[in-house]
Amino acid sequence: MPDPESILTRVRAHGIVPVVVLDRAEQALGLAQALIDGGLPLAEVTFRTAAAPAAIAALAERGDLTVGAGTVLTPQQVDQAAQAGARFIVSPGLSQAVVARCGELGLLCLPGAITPTEVQAGLELGLSTLKFFPAASAGGPAALAALGGPFRQVAFVPTGGVGLADLADYLTLPNVAAVGGSWMVPRAALAAGDFDRVRQLTAEAVQTAASVLGRKSAAADQAGPAPGCHAEPSAPDHGLGGN
Repeated sequence: MPDPESILTRVRAHGIVPVVVLDRAEQALGLAQALIDGGLPLAEVTFRTAAAPAAIAALAERGDLTVGAGTVLTPQQVDQAAQAGARFIVSPGLSQAVVARCGELGLLCLPGAITPTEVQAGLELGLSTLKFFPAASAGGPAALAALGGPFRQVAFVPTGGVGLADLADYLTLPNVAAVGGSWMVPRAALAAGDFDRVRQLTAEAVQTAASVLGRKSAAADQAGPAPGCHAEPSAPDHGLGGN
């Protein structure tokens, strides 16, 4: 199994995480091919429907996608996701029990945090990369930039209300590891089997992200390591991207 740091590296390399809601596990294979053809071998399948574990298993079995589970609220769901083949766990909030279980299983965990208090609590759990949710209603890029002042060692994955139009605004920020969103994997298109639309939207997002990441990489070469990337963690490492 790939270690959490290598999974985080993959997430950073793509810069975008498609947040998927599948009503039927049978939709998973069409989704997988659309993402691959669109240039994005990565998916976060949310536990918002009962189809999630079977869908994750179908995607993981292919072997050419990095699959994670989203909307994970309990340690029991962490176990379900891990058994299905998920390689990373995303949660809307910061649950110590969920973080601990991920650490025990060696899974990358990206719990949600919005306020300075929540971010600091994440640091105390040994985390250095957090989901920022719901991004748009919590202040968007301006709020993330403000958090970058006191929490220079923390990277974020903003999710919630993000679309192609403001992808670059988020991804340009030095403390953003990647951006999560469902705009490239619309639930209605998946339900209708319109995987060509998913492929087109994914390809658009990939092209935009690649352009932004190219400029960001050039700037980072002069600025030093990005937030959330540390060679020598100073606190217990839960396999969550350092400290």
